[in-house]
Amino acid sequence: MSEQLKFIVDQLNREPFKKNLNLITFDSLEPMQLLQILNDVLAEIDPKHAIDIREEMPEQTTKRMCALLGMLKYKPPGDLSDVSRFRQGLVTGGKSVVHPILFWLLQKVPELKKRSYLARFLFKMEIPAEFLQDDVINDTYHQYEELVEAFKTYHKECEQLRTSGFSTAEIRRDISAMEEEKDQLIKRVDRLKKRVESVSNHQKMLDQARLLRVEKEREEALAHQKQEQKNQLFQAEQRLHRSQQQLKDMRQASADASPENLMKRLEEEVKINSYMVFEKLPKELDSMRRSVQYLQKVASEPAMGQSDVQEMEDKIKDAESQISQLIEKRMMRNDPMDDKLTLYRQQASIILRKKEAKAEELQEAREELSNLEKELNQRGGQGDGEGMVKREEIQRMVARLRNKATQYKRRQKEMAELQSEHGILQRTEDILTQQHENIQKKLEKLEAERGIAGYSNTQEELERVSAIKSELDEKKGGTLDNMSEMVKKFNSLIAQKKEALSPLIKELRSLREECHNVSQEYEEKKALYERTAAGHESNRSKLEQDVKVLKEETAQDENQYHYLNSQSQIVEMQLRRAADEMKAYVSSDPQERKKTVRDMYLKNIAEQELLGKKLREKQKTVRENHGHNMEQMKMWKDLDLLIECKKQCFVKAQNQASIGKVIQEEGGGDRLVL
Repeated sequence: MSEQLKFIVDQLNREPFKKNLNLITFDSLEPMQLLQILNDVLAEIDPKHAIDIREEMPEQTTKRMCALLGMLKYKPPGDLSDVSRFRQGLVTGGKSVVHPILFWLLQKVPELKKRSYLARFLFKMEIPAEFLQDDVINDTYHQYEELVEAFKTYHKECEQLRTSGFSTAEIRRDISAMEEEKDQLIKRVDRLKKRVESVSNHQKMLDQARLLRVEKEREEALAHQKQEQKNQLFQAEQRLHRSQQQLKDMRQASADASPENLMKRLEEEVKINSYMVFEKLPKELDSMRRSVQYLQKVASEPAMGQSDVQEMEDKIKDAESQISQLIEKRMMRNDPMDDKLTLYRQQASIILRKKEAKAEELQEAREELSNLEKELNQRGGQGDGEGMVKREEIQRMVARLRNKATQYKRRQKEMAELQSEHGILQRTEDILTQQHENIQKKLEKLEAERGIAGYSNTQEELERVSAIKSELDEKKGGTLDNMSEMVKKFNSLIAQKKEALSPLIKELRSLREECHNVSQEYEEKKALYERTAAGHESNRSKLEQDVKVLKEETAQDENQYHYLNSQSQIVEMQLRRAADEMKAYVSSDPQERKKTVRDMYLKNIAEQELLGKKLREKQKTVRENHGHNMEQMKMWKDLDLLIECKKQCFVKAQNQASIGKVIQEEGGGDRLVL
């Protein structure tokens, strides 16, 4: 939220608003001031809204702003999706409603300006279908739609011209320069005509010059036609050369084109294509899908802080330690059978990697070949001489294609050999695995018969451990030898560097003295700069204080001016009313005189005096009868208490007299009183 407020304040302080606000003043604005700022931003987008909201009813302001925001396609946040809440917040100038609107508007003011401008011309009026039955209205509506479409076309052309790099100022300068050149040429032609008119037979000479110009133009056209024919001849020669080369290649290919070779070649191509389609391309597609899913997951997650990054790094370290532990456990309980098969697995993995690399090279060669063929077709399809391919370029391209073709055939042959070798090794691995399993079963059976079960496994494990120990000892010895050699090299290198650095050290001493002098000078200059900067800073602060005082005085003067102006308007209104009152008072028309404020006030005064007289008489009557009325009210209260007491005595006596008797009620039922 603070970033949003910072952005709003920063944009409002720039052109064209220049509000001169900060975060504190903006946050402390009254609702009416906040709505006025929102209205100013909307007025920048659509000038029709440049009004003072104090002169407008709140309902009209809300309706106008909602209409413009709807036209600009503004969507309130999730917690303000209710229309009634949004309108109520806009009426009251709530910060939770106005701040998001300002943030959204200030982000894309130029785009919203354009949208507001286009909406005035592209907003279609909805006309009921029954009105369109009228021919005049229907024709007018169709004409209106055609004008809207024409406006769209003209606006697109205008945008294209704006973005094409041409400016009206440059075009005007070019036009003015061309007009000046035209005037100069006209003047020059007039001067030449005057000079030629004095020559005899000037008309005949003009005709001859005209014929000479026509012949020169014809010569240029013939030269251009000759160049075009040369280009066409060269293009035909190129096509003939390509056709001859294709014929030669086809004859060479068909020289050893027996059915067996063709079938073998087709089988190799089918194998390569099936490998590309069923193995390589699905793997690449799966890897791309996984990467896309991972990127989508990363994009959907919220922004991570430093603590989240540290936590993830700790998790990665834990996972790496677990992986290393699992690898160690796997090495400890490694099966001897797997150790014997490791060599074949490594060979198979190497062949598989070679196969994938060759497939990548094959795919790149095919893509390059297709791109070259497309480029060749495009250049061959060009008919003019400017885009014509030169003979040397064609020869280089043909040589490059030949190299690519031979390289492609060689790679294809290598891939076929690798595939056959892979099949042989895979079959060998299967046979050796089966033989090893049979021998291992026989060995286990023989060990069980002799009573030494597991001896071979233990022996192989000891041999493997001893082999690992010997390898480690060799590595340690080699490491020590390498370290001694490295120490010797380092010592010799240090001696060489010392010899090489001795003249540089001497030079460095002189440079240090110079650096010391420069540092002293720098410190002196720095002190002088700081003193000067401090003086300028004090002057600047003093000027800023003076400017602040002048601004406050200006603001006070403006407030005083507005206050006096409003008071002057009030006095003028009172004087106008007094003049109207005097005019009506001195008028001879009795109806006009009855409309005066004086008569109205006199009438109201008389009515109020009469009402006051009646109220005073009523008050006098109430005051005179107050004592008698209070005594009478007390007597009535006593009488009420006496009657209530008699009623209770009567009810009590009645109840005592009816104990043990059956009383028949009016409804027809009997009741026993105890």
